[in-house]
Amino acid sequence: MHTITKLLIALLFLFFTPDAHATVYALQTGEVKVSGELKQWHKVTLTLNGPHADERDQDPNPFTDYRMTVTFWHESGDPVYEVPGYFAADGVAGESGATNGNKWRAHISPDKTGKWYFKISFYSGSMSALAEVPWMQPVEAYHGTAGEFTIGTTDKTGRDFRAKGRLEYVGDHHLQFQGTYEYFLKAGPDAPETFLAYEEFDGTVAHRDDVPLKDYDPHIDDWNEGDPTWRDGRGKGIIGALNYLAGKGLNAFSFITYNAGGDGDNVWPFVERDSKFHYDVSKLDQWQLVFDHAQSLGLYLHFKTQETENDDNTSGNKEVVPAALDGGELGPERRLYYRELVARFGYLLALNWNLGEENTQTTQQQRAMARYFDEISPYDQNIVLHTYPNQQHEVYAPLLGDNSSLTGVSLQNNWAKTHELTLHWVNKSAYVNKPWVVANDEQGNYKTGVPPDPGYQGYTADTLGYDLHDIRKQTLWGNIMAGGAGVEYYFGYLLPESDLHLEDYRSRDRTWNYCRHALDFFRNHDIPFWEMTNVNE
Repeated sequence: MHTITKLLIALLFLFFTPDAHATVYALQTGEVKVSGELKQWHKVTLTLNGPHADERDQDPNPFTDYRMTVTFWHESGDPVYEVPGYFAADGVAGESGATNGNKWRAHISPDKTGKWYFKISFYSGSMSALAEVPWMQPVEAYHGTAGEFTIGTTDKTGRDFRAKGRLEYVGDHHLQFQGTYEYFLKAGPDAPETFLAYEEFDGTVAHRDDVPLKDYDPHIDDWNEGDPTWRDGRGKGIIGALNYLAGKGLNAFSFITYNAGGDGDNVWPFVERDSKFHYDVSKLDQWQLVFDHAQSLGLYLHFKTQETENDDNTSGNKEVVPAALDGGELGPERRLYYRELVARFGYLLALNWNLGEENTQTTQQQRAMARYFDEISPYDQNIVLHTYPNQQHEVYAPLLGDNSSLTGVSLQNNWAKTHELTLHWVNKSAYVNKPWVVANDEQGNYKTGVPPDPGYQGYTADTLGYDLHDIRKQTLWGNIMAGGAGVEYYFGYLLPESDLHLEDYRSRDRTWNYCRHALDFFRNHDIPFWEMTNVNE
């Protein structure tokens, strides 16, 4: 939304907003609670007592047939954020496992101290969540509910992103924190893509016998007293895995949020694999708890929203057909999916939205997806795309510049080509005056990738023809020295702790040390990498 429009909305709301000073507000029968630490950059949760529903209800469907949007604005009139809301069952579904209730939520991470105002828009009507349809009607009991809250100064320091602020695309090749104005280089794992296929998340099942769910048992001892868990101590393995990554000095990791019909076929946000209009509230609450912990550890979240099998319905494999969202179009399934992602996780401070792993959709479809993310996200978040190595030029070139809302790319290529291809897309995007954030997130083919440490489970690199030092030189430093935004490391199917089966991040312990050394080099020496350009000549 343009700044002038935001200011006009803010002035109108300031004029009509009733005076309120507590954190609980009422208008007619709609009661609202504002909760959280109420500090700058911390998550603030607005919970409305709204219509009672169940996540499996058909008429009305709480996900498609209600449209809750909350407008937040600072007392100065700027910024103004329009935040999509979502159905939250009983409000504690991650702990209770509830599927029904009357709690409706929206989140914001305020970027200024002082007084903030809010006003709730709440409509009902078939498919009204997906678009402003002519037949939707305001639900008078909740529509127009308004109030205020006051935000203090953050008390966080160090790696915690709440000490740095929101990481945004600012028209450069690197993302920038809006609190400290630091620029960001990333390093971390791209594997396993099935990170969220965790057996202790509600409603998570293995669809393939050869790809079991994860327990992350090797990382249970990395869980610390006081770390989050849910439902009688569940979650220690996955929380411990994140603790290990942060303890190694890494600052990023990735995961797929939807892979039905794909390589793993074990991650989806729905109540059932192919029920795309009904979302599993307790599972998504548990995902949110894990993501919140990751942000407190300083770990950037790479949301890969689908994989190639979810692109369209053209595959000859009939198992894949139900997996596609609207046959690849920006239809009701895809619109709802993206809206739910942004509503539940868009407040997180450091992330990117990846439109698809190894994406093969049409340029028109890719533009529509990127534009929709840009429209529904209140913030200037990084929107990227991943595709096959031999299709980069065909896929990326039509999306350069103002031809799309894309702000970056997630490159897959042979490890030795990283520098060349990073430099190509850095220069191409700069030439058309919309610099892309260019990361390298997958190395080698599906069988290979970044090897484990020599000696891990008896592993030797004799058959690969390259080793972890080649990856360090050609991929990690190859990307950075081309003006890239950093790396995530892929683990191929033929290697121990592979992409689909990884449980132990310690399999690449030495590689993580090399990543930390690279990040520390730029940080500790105050090297302004964001101002630098490649001069190979």
